[in-house]
Amino acid sequence: MEVPRRPQPSSFTLPLPKPSSSSSATTKEKDGDETFSSEEDANVFVDETNTSTHVRLSSQDSFSDEGKKKDTEEEEEEEKMKKTLEEEAADKERAAQRQLLAVEEFVQSERNYLRLLQVSTVTIRSNLNKLQPPPAGLDDMFLFIEEVMDVSSRLLSLMDQRQPEDPLYLQSLCESFLSLSADIEASYKEYLSNYSNVTVLENSYKQKEMLWDDIVRVIKASAPEVNATSLTFFLVMPVQRIARYPLLLQTIQKHTDRQHPAYALLEHTAHTSIALNCRINEYKRFREVADKYKKTETLSMKDKMNRLNTHSIAKKTARLSQQIKHETGIKPKLVDEEFDALEGFFFVLEHGILQLLENVETYLLHLKGFLSCRTEDFDLDLDGEKAPICYKEISTALRQWILPTCAKRVRKMMLLPLLALKDLLLGPRNLIRKRLDKLLDYEMIETKTTLSYEEQGVVNTYRTMNTLLLSELPQFNSLALQLIWSLLGSFSCVQKDLASDMQTLFLSFAQQLPKSSLCPSAFWEWAEAAVLDEARKLETLCRSVEETLNAPSSQVLAAYNFTARGNHEVSMRAGEAVRVLEAKDKRGNPEWSLVEAGGGKRGYVPSNYLTMMPIGGSAGSHPPF
Repeated sequence: MEVPRRPQPSSFTLPLPKPSSSSSATTKEKDGDETFSSEEDANVFVDETNTSTHVRLSSQDSFSDEGKKKDTEEEEEEEKMKKTLEEEAADKERAAQRQLLAVEEFVQSERNYLRLLQVSTVTIRSNLNKLQPPPAGLDDMFLFIEEVMDVSSRLLSLMDQRQPEDPLYLQSLCESFLSLSADIEASYKEYLSNYSNVTVLENSYKQKEMLWDDIVRVIKASAPEVNATSLTFFLVMPVQRIARYPLLLQTIQKHTDRQHPAYALLEHTAHTSIALNCRINEYKRFREVADKYKKTETLSMKDKMNRLNTHSIAKKTARLSQQIKHETGIKPKLVDEEFDALEGFFFVLEHGILQLLENVETYLLHLKGFLSCRTEDFDLDLDGEKAPICYKEISTALRQWILPTCAKRVRKMMLLPLLALKDLLLGPRNLIRKRLDKLLDYEMIETKTTLSYEEQGVVNTYRTMNTLLLSELPQFNSLALQLIWSLLGSFSCVQKDLASDMQTLFLSFAQQLPKSSLCPSAFWEWAEAAVLDEARKLETLCRSVEETLNAPSSQVLAAYNFTARGNHEVSMRAGEAVRVLEAKDKRGNPEWSLVEAGGGKRGYVPSNYLTMMPIGGSAGSHPPF
């Protein structure tokens, strides 16, 4: 029996599916001939069927909505990821642009910096030298700037090997800076340590109004593109540039991705530039301390007395007391074996330099004395003899050419460097002396737990001077020792050249000299015999001349006969020559004279019995003895 269909609710839009025949058959087979007893039961069945169908359709709708929602979320997620990727790509592009701008700023600022230095060093400097008169000490203002320009030019040439757009340009820039970091430090630290002298010189120019007006006029005419009114406008640029390197490199690092292949190298370069600045500043501070304490003042006793005050007297008294305690063993001295070794070696070098300088000065003095003897100017009437003529020509060549050239070279290659080295000893010597004073002050406050501002300054000064000497004194000792060896080598070369020139000179006259054909052994045997023979002749001649010069020009004669009256007297005849031994007797009486008469007899005779007569003179009236 067919069940009538129930109308569907208005809210339900989908048609109710009919039950399949298989389902009806199955129901019939399951329930047999069972039939519904009433229409109400049939309606209940239909309601249950519609309810289950409605539930199934609602579930299908919910699943469909969830799927659509999920798809929408996935699409939104994809769009968000796409947008994020696009933003990241844009950020990377902007970072790359900023990095490129930072790199270009580094390169372009270096180029402009070098150009302005060249303007100041070449154009302005040459124009200032044309002033009449040129500013005093102008070249001192440009000390070490050539080294700064050289290292900057080399850095630019290395960076210009690639274009900034090249992916490997950043790596090339870092490698260029690192390869020149030692040269950058060496050139800039000397320039910066000398910069205080630049400001002092410029201030001295400003004191002279006319000179300063001329300087400003030259600067403006030489560099009209910049609004410069002083030399320090240009000369301060290295001071600013070395401090700007870390900032530029850190700016490049800020805009560089950490995943960049050259990021680690860039970071290392930035740290190197910072460390480089620290070392330069430390060196500058050391130099300021050294310049302060190595200066020597020539003060009169009055000036020294005027400088005395209670503070200086107390400080010097405390130092003297501390020194006495060290010497007497009351208080142990602070020992620094490293510094003591350096100090001892320095004083050995100082003694050697002063001794070598004294020897060179003595050598030149003797050479000057030899050259002052102009033997060739004397005419010895030997024009007819060949050998003396050769000797005269040799002496002339030695005095006028060979020895003056040798003296000039020794003065230039030995004396002047030694004098300069002697002046350089003054700075380390003063620093060593000042260090001892500061060490004595430091020892008196070393054990204190709390220090005043002044005491902390004493500690800092001692440590700075000690560190400076420990770092600089070994270099000074090494360089001074190298210079001494170099000077000794130069002196050896001068002596070798002198011997070679003299040998060449003598060989040119050798054929004209006697016995020049003999073999060396025979020649030296002849030369020795000739020298000894001539020496004997010279000795005989000297003795003869001496006897002639010492011979008396007059003689003493007996004016009267005298007969001895005792053993202490001697007899003599008138006209007999006697030799007066003493013109008085033992009591000092000048009336009696001790004489030696003929036969060698000695005795006293009256002084008025003697008379003097010139040798070779005629007999006659002569003055009494």
